[in-house]
Amino acid sequence: MNNNERAEVLVHALPYIQRYYGKIIVVKYGGNAMISDELRETVINDIILMKCVGIEPVVVHGGGPDISDFLNRLGEKSEFINGLRYTGENTIDIVQMVLGGKVNKDLVSLIEKFGGKAIGLCGMDGSLLKARKLKTDVDLGYVGEITKVNTEVIKMAISSGYIPVVGSIALGEDDNKPYNINADICASKIAAALKAEKLMLLTDVPGVLMDPKDSSSLLSILRIHQIPKLCLEGVIKGGMIPKIDCCVEAIRMGVERALIIDGRIPHSILLELFSPEGIGTMIY
Repeated sequence: MNNNERAEVLVHALPYIQRYYGKIIVVKYGGNAMISDELRETVINDIILMKCVGIEPVVVHGGGPDISDFLNRLGEKSEFINGLRYTGENTIDIVQMVLGGKVNKDLVSLIEKFGGKAIGLCGMDGSLLKARKLKTDVDLGYVGEITKVNTEVIKMAISSGYIPVVGSIALGEDDNKPYNINADICASKIAAALKAEKLMLLTDVPGVLMDPKDSSSLLSILRIHQIPKLCLEGVIKGGMIPKIDCCVEAIRMGVERALIIDGRIPHSILLELFSPEGIGTMIY
Protein backbone atom coordinates (compact mmCIF):
# COMPACT_ATOMS: atom_id res chain seq x y z
CA MET A 1 0.00 0.00 0.00
CA ASN A 2 1.18 3.50 -0.72
CA ASN A 3 0.62 6.43 1.63
CA ASN A 4 -2.56 7.59 -0.12
CA GLU A 5 -4.09 4.13 0.21
CA ARG A 6 -3.18 3.99 3.89
CA ALA A 7 -4.81 7.39 4.40
CA GLU A 8 -7.97 6.21 2.60
CA VAL A 9 -8.26 3.23 4.93
CA LEU A 10 -8.05 5.50 7.98
CA VAL A 11 -10.54 7.99 6.55
CA HIS A 12 -13.05 5.23 5.78
CA ALA A 13 -12.74 3.92 9.34
CA LEU A 14 -13.45 7.33 10.92
CA PRO A 15 -17.29 7.26 10.78
CA TYR A 16 -17.32 3.86 12.45
CA ILE A 17 -14.89 4.98 15.14
CA GLN A 18 -17.15 7.96 15.82
CA ARG A 19 -20.24 5.76 15.88
CA TYR A 20 -18.86 3.28 18.40
CA TYR A 21 -16.89 5.72 20.53
CA GLY A 22 -17.66 5.10 24.20
CA LYS A 23 -19.88 2.10 23.38
CA ILE A 24 -19.45 -1.34 24.94
CA ILE A 25 -18.86 -4.25 22.58
CA VAL A 26 -18.77 -7.76 24.04
CA VAL A 27 -16.52 -10.21 22.20
CA LYS A 28 -16.90 -13.91 22.84
CA TYR A 29 -13.51 -15.38 22.12
CA GLY A 30 -12.86 -19.06 21.48
CA GLY A 31 -12.49 -21.75 18.85
CA ASN A 32 -9.58 -21.88 16.41
CA ALA A 33 -8.87 -18.19 16.92
CA MET A 34 -7.83 -19.11 20.47
CA ILE A 35 -5.71 -22.12 19.53
CA SER A 36 -3.61 -20.60 16.73
CA ASP A 37 -0.79 -18.36 18.01
CA GLU A 38 -0.96 -16.14 14.91
CA LEU A 39 -4.73 -15.68 15.08
CA ARG A 40 -4.61 -15.13 18.83
CA GLU A 41 -2.23 -12.24 18.34
CA THR A 42 -4.38 -10.62 15.62
CA VAL A 43 -7.50 -10.88 17.82
CA ILE A 44 -5.67 -9.36 20.79
CA ASN A 45 -4.32 -6.51 18.67
CA ASP A 46 -7.82 -5.86 17.29
CA ILE A 47 -9.17 -5.63 20.84
CA ILE A 48 -6.39 -3.28 21.94
CA LEU A 49 -7.02 -1.06 18.90
CA MET A 50 -10.71 -0.88 19.82
CA LYS A 51 -9.77 0.37 23.27
CA CYS A 52 -7.26 2.87 21.88
CA VAL A 53 -9.90 4.55 19.64
CA GLY A 54 -12.41 4.89 22.49
CA ILE A 55 -14.47 1.72 22.10
CA GLU A 56 -14.98 -0.34 25.29
CA PRO A 57 -14.36 -4.04 24.58
CA VAL A 58 -15.32 -6.73 27.07
CA VAL A 59 -13.82 -10.14 26.33
CA VAL A 60 -15.63 -13.31 27.40
CA HIS A 61 -13.85 -16.60 26.85
CA GLY A 62 -14.26 -20.33 27.19
CA GLY A 63 -11.45 -22.83 27.22
CA GLY A 64 -12.73 -26.16 25.94
CA PRO A 65 -9.49 -27.40 24.32
CA ASP A 66 -7.41 -26.52 27.40
CA ILE A 67 -9.92 -28.23 29.71
CA SER A 68 -9.82 -31.37 27.56
CA ASP A 69 -6.01 -31.26 27.53
CA PHE A 70 -5.78 -31.07 31.32
CA LEU A 71 -8.33 -33.88 31.73
CA ASN A 72 -6.33 -36.05 29.33
CA ARG A 73 -3.16 -35.43 31.35
CA LEU A 74 -4.98 -36.65 34.46
CA GLY A 75 -6.37 -39.70 32.67
CA GLU A 76 -9.92 -38.34 32.70
CA LYS A 77 -12.16 -38.54 29.65
CA SER A 78 -14.06 -35.59 28.21
CA GLU A 79 -17.74 -36.42 27.90
CA PHE A 80 -20.23 -34.31 25.96
CA ILE A 81 -24.01 -34.57 26.10
CA ASN A 82 -26.04 -32.57 23.55
CA GLY A 83 -23.00 -30.39 22.90
CA LEU A 84 -22.40 -29.57 26.59
CA ARG A 85 -19.50 -30.93 28.64
CA TYR A 86 -20.50 -33.25 31.46
CA THR A 87 -18.90 -31.58 34.48
CA GLY A 88 -18.52 -33.89 37.47
CA GLU A 89 -16.85 -33.09 40.80
CA ASN A 90 -13.37 -33.77 39.45
CA THR A 91 -14.02 -31.93 36.19
CA ILE A 92 -15.37 -28.77 37.79
CA ASP A 93 -12.08 -28.33 39.66
CA ILE A 94 -10.22 -28.46 36.34
CA VAL A 95 -12.74 -26.09 34.73
CA GLN A 96 -12.30 -23.58 37.55
CA MET A 97 -8.51 -23.83 37.33
CA VAL A 98 -8.44 -23.41 33.54
CA LEU A 99 -11.11 -20.75 33.06
CA GLY A 100 -10.30 -18.70 36.13
CA GLY A 101 -6.57 -19.35 35.88
CA LYS A 102 -4.48 -20.44 32.92
CA VAL A 103 -6.58 -19.35 29.93
CA ASN A 104 -7.72 -16.14 31.59
CA LYS A 105 -4.26 -15.07 32.69
CA ASP A 106 -2.69 -16.07 29.36
CA LEU A 107 -5.08 -13.68 27.58
CA VAL A 108 -4.44 -10.91 30.11
CA SER A 109 -0.66 -11.27 29.75
CA LEU A 110 -0.95 -11.26 25.94
CA ILE A 111 -2.94 -8.01 26.02
CA GLU A 112 -0.33 -6.50 28.32
CA LYS A 113 2.48 -7.75 26.03
CA PHE A 114 1.03 -5.81 23.08
CA GLY A 115 0.56 -2.59 25.02
CA GLY A 116 -2.97 -2.92 26.36
CA LYS A 117 -4.28 -2.84 29.94
CA ALA A 118 -6.34 -5.83 30.99
CA ILE A 119 -7.76 -7.31 34.15
CA GLY A 120 -8.71 -10.97 34.43
CA LEU A 121 -12.02 -11.93 36.00
CA CYS A 122 -14.29 -14.91 36.22
CA GLY A 123 -17.91 -15.10 37.26
CA MET A 124 -16.91 -15.91 40.83
CA ASP A 125 -15.10 -12.58 41.30
CA GLY A 126 -17.33 -10.07 43.06
CA SER A 127 -20.30 -12.40 42.43
CA LEU A 128 -20.13 -11.24 38.84
CA LEU A 129 -22.16 -14.25 37.68
CA LYS A 130 -24.65 -16.19 39.78
CA ALA A 131 -26.06 -19.47 38.50
CA ARG A 132 -28.16 -22.48 39.38
CA LYS A 133 -27.85 -26.04 38.16
CA LEU A 134 -28.98 -26.41 34.55
CA LYS A 135 -31.98 -28.75 34.50
CA THR A 136 -32.16 -31.02 31.46
CA ASP A 137 -33.38 -34.53 30.70
CA VAL A 138 -29.83 -35.76 31.40
CA ASP A 139 -27.77 -34.82 34.46
CA LEU A 140 -24.84 -32.65 33.32
CA GLY A 141 -23.24 -32.30 36.74
CA TYR A 142 -21.95 -28.82 37.59
CA VAL A 143 -23.23 -27.13 34.43
CA GLY A 144 -25.21 -24.04 35.27
CA GLU A 145 -27.56 -21.45 33.87
CA ILE A 146 -26.96 -17.81 34.76
CA THR A 147 -29.54 -16.22 37.04
CA LYS A 148 -27.87 -12.88 37.75
CA VAL A 149 -25.14 -10.66 36.31
CA ASN A 150 -23.49 -8.09 38.56
CA THR A 151 -21.97 -5.58 36.14
CA GLU A 152 -20.37 -3.42 38.87
CA VAL A 153 -16.96 -5.12 38.64
CA ILE A 154 -16.89 -4.90 34.83
CA LYS A 155 -17.91 -1.24 34.84
CA MET A 156 -15.26 -0.42 37.43
CA ALA A 157 -12.61 -2.06 35.24
CA ILE A 158 -13.79 -0.16 32.15
CA SER A 159 -13.88 3.19 33.95
CA SER A 160 -10.32 2.59 35.18
CA GLY A 161 -9.07 2.09 31.62
CA TYR A 162 -8.84 -1.71 31.67
CA ILE A 163 -10.10 -4.32 29.22
CA PRO A 164 -12.13 -6.84 31.27
CA VAL A 165 -11.38 -10.47 30.38
CA VAL A 166 -14.05 -12.77 31.83
CA GLY A 167 -13.87 -16.56 32.17
CA SER A 168 -17.20 -18.36 31.78
CA ILE A 169 -17.63 -19.88 35.22
CA ALA A 170 -20.23 -18.79 37.77
CA LEU A 171 -20.93 -18.99 41.47
CA GLY A 172 -23.90 -21.02 42.68
CA GLU A 173 -26.68 -18.76 43.96
CA ASP A 174 -27.52 -21.08 46.86
CA ASP A 175 -24.57 -23.40 47.45
CA ASN A 176 -21.58 -21.17 46.52
CA LYS A 177 -20.28 -23.95 44.27
CA PRO A 178 -18.70 -23.15 40.89
CA TYR A 179 -20.72 -23.89 37.77
CA ASN A 180 -19.46 -24.36 34.23
CA ILE A 181 -21.25 -21.98 31.83
CA ASN A 182 -21.38 -22.17 28.05
CA ALA A 183 -19.22 -19.27 26.85
CA ASP A 184 -21.68 -18.13 24.17
CA ILE A 185 -24.49 -17.94 26.73
CA CYS A 186 -22.18 -16.21 29.20
CA ALA A 187 -21.26 -13.54 26.64
CA SER A 188 -24.90 -13.05 25.72
CA LYS A 189 -25.98 -12.55 29.35
CA ILE A 190 -23.15 -10.12 30.04
CA ALA A 191 -23.86 -8.15 26.85
CA ALA A 192 -27.54 -7.89 27.78
CA ALA A 193 -26.77 -6.77 31.35
CA LEU A 194 -24.35 -4.11 30.07
CA LYS A 195 -26.80 -3.01 27.33
CA ALA A 196 -23.88 -3.40 24.93
CA GLU A 197 -23.93 -1.92 21.45
CA LYS A 198 -22.85 -5.23 19.94
CA LEU A 199 -22.31 -8.86 20.83
CA MET A 200 -19.71 -10.53 18.63
CA LEU A 201 -19.34 -14.31 18.66
CA LEU A 202 -16.05 -15.45 17.14
CA THR A 203 -16.70 -18.92 15.73
CA ASP A 204 -15.24 -21.52 13.39
CA VAL A 205 -17.73 -20.87 10.58
CA PRO A 206 -18.32 -17.86 8.28
CA GLY A 207 -21.77 -17.26 9.74
CA VAL A 208 -25.21 -18.55 8.77
CA LEU A 209 -24.99 -20.25 5.37
CA MET A 210 -27.96 -21.14 3.18
CA ASP A 211 -25.78 -23.99 1.87
CA PRO A 212 -23.23 -25.29 4.41
CA LYS A 213 -20.93 -26.35 1.54
CA ASP A 214 -20.99 -22.95 -0.17
CA SER A 215 -19.37 -20.03 1.68
CA SER A 216 -20.82 -17.62 -0.91
CA SER A 217 -24.32 -18.45 0.41
CA LEU A 218 -23.64 -16.45 3.58
CA LEU A 219 -26.59 -14.54 5.01
CA SER A 220 -25.03 -11.16 5.82
CA ILE A 221 -28.16 -9.82 7.52
CA LEU A 222 -30.71 -11.81 9.49
CA ARG A 223 -33.85 -10.37 11.08
CA ILE A 224 -35.20 -12.12 14.16
CA HIS A 225 -38.55 -12.87 12.50
CA GLN A 226 -36.77 -14.84 9.74
CA ILE A 227 -35.13 -17.28 12.14
CA PRO A 228 -38.03 -19.73 12.84
CA LYS A 229 -38.52 -20.36 9.12
CA LEU A 230 -34.80 -20.99 8.58
CA CYS A 231 -34.83 -23.44 11.49
CA LEU A 232 -37.78 -25.33 10.02
CA GLU A 233 -36.02 -25.48 6.65
CA GLY A 234 -32.89 -26.88 8.26
CA VAL A 235 -30.71 -23.90 7.31
CA ILE A 236 -30.08 -23.18 10.97
CA LYS A 237 -29.29 -26.48 12.66
CA GLY A 238 -26.89 -28.31 14.95
CA GLY A 239 -24.36 -26.19 16.79
CA MET A 240 -25.61 -23.00 15.10
CA ILE A 241 -28.95 -23.17 16.94
CA PRO A 242 -27.61 -22.32 20.43
CA LYS A 243 -25.48 -19.51 18.96
CA ILE A 244 -28.53 -18.01 17.26
CA ASP A 245 -30.55 -18.41 20.47
CA CYS A 246 -27.86 -16.48 22.39
CA CYS A 247 -27.94 -13.68 19.84
CA VAL A 248 -31.74 -13.46 19.86
CA GLU A 249 -31.90 -13.34 23.66
CA ALA A 250 -29.25 -10.61 23.80
CA ILE A 251 -31.14 -8.48 21.27
CA ARG A 252 -34.44 -8.92 23.07
CA MET A 253 -32.71 -7.78 26.27
CA GLY A 254 -31.46 -4.54 24.72
CA VAL A 255 -28.29 -5.29 22.70
CA GLU A 256 -28.41 -3.37 19.40
CA ARG A 257 -26.74 -5.95 17.14
CA ALA A 258 -25.42 -9.49 17.48
CA LEU A 259 -22.88 -10.91 15.07
CA ILE A 260 -21.58 -14.37 14.26
CA ILE A 261 -18.21 -13.98 12.56
CA ASP A 262 -15.39 -16.25 11.48
CA GLY A 263 -12.59 -16.00 14.02
CA ARG A 264 -10.29 -17.89 11.63
CA ILE A 265 -10.03 -14.79 9.43
CA PRO A 266 -7.20 -12.47 10.55
CA HIS A 267 -8.50 -9.15 11.94
CA SER A 268 -12.10 -10.32 11.58
CA ILE A 269 -13.15 -7.93 14.37
CA LEU A 270 -11.77 -4.87 12.58
CA LEU A 271 -13.25 -5.99 9.26
CA GLU A 272 -16.65 -6.22 10.89
CA LEU A 273 -16.48 -2.97 12.84
CA PHE A 274 -14.76 -0.61 10.43
CA SER A 275 -15.99 -1.57 6.96
CA PRO A 276 -19.38 -1.02 5.30
CA GLU A 277 -19.62 -4.63 4.11
CA GLY A 278 -18.57 -6.31 7.36
CA ILE A 279 -18.20 -10.05 7.53
CA GLY A 280 -20.28 -12.84 9.01
CA THR A 281 -23.97 -12.68 9.87
CA MET A 282 -25.48 -9.67 11.62
CA ILE A 283 -28.68 -10.34 13.58
CA TYR A 284 -31.05 -7.57 14.63
